[in-house]
Amino acid sequence: MEKLFVSTENKKYPIYFERNFDGLMEACEEAGFSNGKICIIADSNVGKLYMNKAKDDFGKIFSEVYGYEFQAGEQSKNLKTIMKIYDFCAEKHIDRKSVIACLGGGVCGDMAGFAAATFMRGIKFIQIPTSLLAQVDSSVGGKVGVDFKGNKNMIGAFYQPEFVYMALDVLDSLPEREFAAGMAEVIKYGPISSENFLNFIEKNKEKIKARDKEILKEIITKCCEIKADVVSRDEKDTGKREILNFGHTIGHAVETKKGFELLHGECVALGMKAVLNICEKRGYITKEIVNKICSLLSFFGLPLQTSGITAEEVYKQMFLDKKVKNNVIRFVLMKDFGVLKRTGNVNKEEIISAINNILR
Repeated sequence: MEKLFVSTENKKYPIYFERNFDGLMEACEEAGFSNGKICIIADSNVGKLYMNKAKDDFGKIFSEVYGYEFQAGEQSKNLKTIMKIYDFCAEKHIDRKSVIACLGGGVCGDMAGFAAATFMRGIKFIQIPTSLLAQVDSSVGGKVGVDFKGNKNMIGAFYQPEFVYMALDVLDSLPEREFAAGMAEVIKYGPISSENFLNFIEKNKEKIKARDKEILKEIITKCCEIKADVVSRDEKDTGKREILNFGHTIGHAVETKKGFELLHGECVALGMKAVLNICEKRGYITKEIVNKICSLLSFFGLPLQTSGITAEEVYKQMFLDKKVKNNVIRFVLMKDFGVLKRTGNVNKEEIISAINNILR
């Protein structure tokens, strides 16, 4: 099977790229799984589509297969849901030799991974991302966790999976809005890597929107290659990995203050537009670069403005972000494609102006 590897200081694991679930059992065998128990975690939307298929496939390897479903949505990404997963795992006698599998998007992956990292002090888990956003970003790199009192990803851990299995055909069932949200993370890789990648997206934007499998496989693979390279050099997000947060500093705060009514990718799009405004005003990049990125975001139906919140509210929320160090908000600024500046030297006036740029 086609695959690439993520290598960290303590672990090396494969990402598989397949059309469907037919290679899942081979991936399990390569990981050394046999007999034992597996608990598949999915949300209510994904569960009704793929849970039975996953149970059948895993049943060829594992002696006991269980499925747990939670209510779909960011609102479920909290410790209450984690407690219910713990209860279910305890009831089914999931032990330290068992496996937890995430079958879902970013919310599911974060929670299933966090449950695996903490139940019995850590059991093995695998990622089967079913959304575009999860396939190009959140399923790779080992960041797992939950929101706490409305604050995005405040509680979590770094916990790498045994493998990540991409089944591209599942993207056919993804709602348009969810697909667009994933494209925000795809487009993000342009500014942080190369203009060539952004040009490739622009050239193939109609095919991407039509969900052409060959083109999707190419962009998903490229995104995973970029992320795998960054994660291999900075697993715990203390330096280089910060570049993956391009657009997220303001985006996460907007997501929280909007009460999670906007999808994560939609907020990343807003956050990117805001930070590009800072970069342009500083003279780092041209208006043409800003327009090029924003026009692509707009083409895929992503918002470039929002309402119902104030710049001051968003600014205050930003101080609860994990990237804040010594009460200083950290930013990733773009000086050119693939040339980034990680800094805490962005003043309040610049930040407020950037936030106002995305408010109406």
